[in-house]
Amino acid sequence: MITVLLADDQALVRAGFRALLDAEPDIDVVGEAGDGLAAVRLAAQTRPDVVLMDIRMPGVDGLEATRRIVAEPALAATRVVILTTFELDEYVFEALRTGASGFLVKDTEPVDLLRGIRAVAAGDALLSPSVTRRVIGEFATAARRGRAGTPPSPALGAPPGEADRRLEQLTDREREVMVLVAEGLSNDEIAGRLLISPATAKTHVSRAMVKLGARDRAQLVVIAYEAGLIRPGWLA
Repeated sequence: MITVLLADDQALVRAGFRALLDAEPDIDVVGEAGDGLAAVRLAAQTRPDVVLMDIRMPGVDGLEATRRIVAEPALAATRVVILTTFELDEYVFEALRTGASGFLVKDTEPVDLLRGIRAVAAGDALLSPSVTRRVIGEFATAARRGRAGTPPSPALGAPPGEADRRLEQLTDREREVMVLVAEGLSNDEIAGRLLISPATAKTHVSRAMVKLGARDRAQLVVIAYEAGLIRPGWLA
């Protein structure tokens, strides 16, 4: 059973999501929050597998709520999916940097929402190649320029310089796989590209995550961009 927490300041939006999710035999909505502070509190109480988190909420917003959730050791298994109205929301990259596992637009088709929740619960990230190009690529460059003095994100676990040093721990194959993850490829697609088995691809991804202190694949993408392993222009 996949447990889900809904965090959105619009009751009607929450009701719509709950009706959809509660109809699924393998998904259980364990709580609803109308602001970020309530989301953090309920996440601590219910320890959901997935939090669907709106960004723009009164008081503590979705970004800060995500920071607090991913920084809590007891919630290490909880994944946050950002809900946004626009695909190119300026806060999306910051949310990924903070520790979110991906994002969904609010007008996502029901089948895609359900597929996304199940994917994140299984450990995948909601980062399609188009999202990688249009969102992460755009904002990673701006983040590198404008946040040089920003304290390190708890999700990444290290300042950019230290993260770069951690890259030295990667084998050539792990670095190669990390670049392909940053391009938005799945384990099966990586396996096909490198002529290895999907299980081997998954092992390389997992080892890179451990060495870099990344929560999930989304964090690998962010680290790859910020460390300069891949640039937005390469994916044009």
